[in-house]
Amino acid sequence: MRVSRCWLAIMFCGCCWSAAVAQCPARPASGTVVQDALSLYSTGGVLNAGLTMGYSVDTSGYSHYCYKYQSAAGTIEAPAFRVNPGDQLVLNVVDGITADAASSKSAMHQMSMTPAATTCGDGGNATLQSTNVHFHGLNVPPICHQDDVIDTLIQPGTAGFGYSIQIPATEPPGLYWYHPHVHGFTEFQVNGGAAGAIVVEGMEKVRPEVTGLTERVFVLRQQYLVPWIPGPYQLSLKYQVAASPSGPSPIIKMTPGEPQFWRVANASLQEFMPLEVWLNGTPQPLELIALDGYPLAATRTVTSILVPPAGRAEFIVQPPPAGATELFMTLPYSTGPTGNPDAQVLANIVLTSTSAKKQVVPAKTSAAPIARSSLKFAGLSNATPTATRTLYFSEEFAGTNGPIQFYLTVAGQKQQVFQPSEKPVITTKVGAIEDWTIQNRTLETHAFHIHQVHFMLLDVDGQPVTKQDLRDTIEIPHWSGKGAYPSVTVRMDFTDPTIAGTLLFHCHILLHEDLGMMHKILVQP
Repeated sequence: MRVSRCWLAIMFCGCCWSAAVAQCPARPASGTVVQDALSLYSTGGVLNAGLTMGYSVDTSGYSHYCYKYQSAAGTIEAPAFRVNPGDQLVLNVVDGITADAASSKSAMHQMSMTPAATTCGDGGNATLQSTNVHFHGLNVPPICHQDDVIDTLIQPGTAGFGYSIQIPATEPPGLYWYHPHVHGFTEFQVNGGAAGAIVVEGMEKVRPEVTGLTERVFVLRQQYLVPWIPGPYQLSLKYQVAASPSGPSPIIKMTPGEPQFWRVANASLQEFMPLEVWLNGTPQPLELIALDGYPLAATRTVTSILVPPAGRAEFIVQPPPAGATELFMTLPYSTGPTGNPDAQVLANIVLTSTSAKKQVVPAKTSAAPIARSSLKFAGLSNATPTATRTLYFSEEFAGTNGPIQFYLTVAGQKQQVFQPSEKPVITTKVGAIEDWTIQNRTLETHAFHIHQVHFMLLDVDGQPVTKQDLRDTIEIPHWSGKGAYPSVTVRMDFTDPTIAGTLLFHCHILLHEDLGMMHKILVQP
């Protein structure tokens, strides 16, 4: 648990959580079978849906923010959107948080952020009751009604806001996700569980290894009793609280001889998750298919997959042998002096003879192959960079006992925390190919993320990598306090004219993002 939350504790004295009126659906009980989220599919090239943001507090005092979808079976939380390359995602979002549902005496609930100069949506100040949606990882335009999170605010009591997202025809098939991105308050709503999966179909057309397999989509979430304050927190798998000393584990069912294709999103606030499947304490082989929604150039067999906050991993899991139970685990990962060293069981994997309704990857006969070389960002390894830049994460105390300031700075510029009305710190043009070296000058690990594009990993700590994966989020380990700063060098591709506009890049530890570890880049047409 990062101690940088401590200075904010006073802001939550006198919270009045019991005043909240339940707006969110009940979440599954611990120790039950993990069910897939409701999937919504595009029809005729369009997926139409409506979501309402709600708020509740459970009996243990945990705040729940929820994306509610009204289905024929009732209110469903955080459906999965399934689209094809070239589809249109049409989404209407209503902010249904009512004054009594979010009532609190805390100063934080009364805090607001000055809006950006441009207005998209309802306008006004950003508060804890405001919301919007970021389509994480999708390579779509950063403009109003698509993936603009700088200027878009949806306020309670209004008619809502319409998104119309054009999925590129060359969008890599894979797992993406959606979540709120209101500056200053992102952590609160994601902490409450407001996050869902987006699947761009067609993985079997690029990676035929998954053809015909049962597919599971798992969203890992995290909730603190009170965000920004050290104290109790929980990890959950599809909203079911993972194992703890006082509770049972979620259950994932597999049938004998049935490998499954797992698509896992790390929608936590700050957890770096080395994911493993254990049998009798021994990590089992996993066939890695894709990272961050981008199919690998070749699958590889691994026993551990590190997924940073906001990252995704897609892999094939073999079932346990008869009479055995496997464990789906997240292992310790050193994030510096303030890191959390504990391993945790996310679920028990058990065999069952019962055949249930399944999501199955289409058979090969129904899928015309797609060459990986035809996907967006293919060929980056052979591209010539038009610019190189160095950026760095840094932190400093504001006075002897003051709060920590969080910075993400372009080398040669002044350190400053992000402001919605600020000018872009980087200006580039459509057609640019840029190599960015991103350093970590702090004593804790950070997760670098940029909107609108995937980047190619070139080297780590100055050493070229053998597997140049395409990512949209990547970990940069903490500095030891002496010697060279840890770093990654990545290649950015700004050649797509549809992403022209103002993008964001930031740390995806959401506390850090909310407190200013973020900036803008302008991509000129």
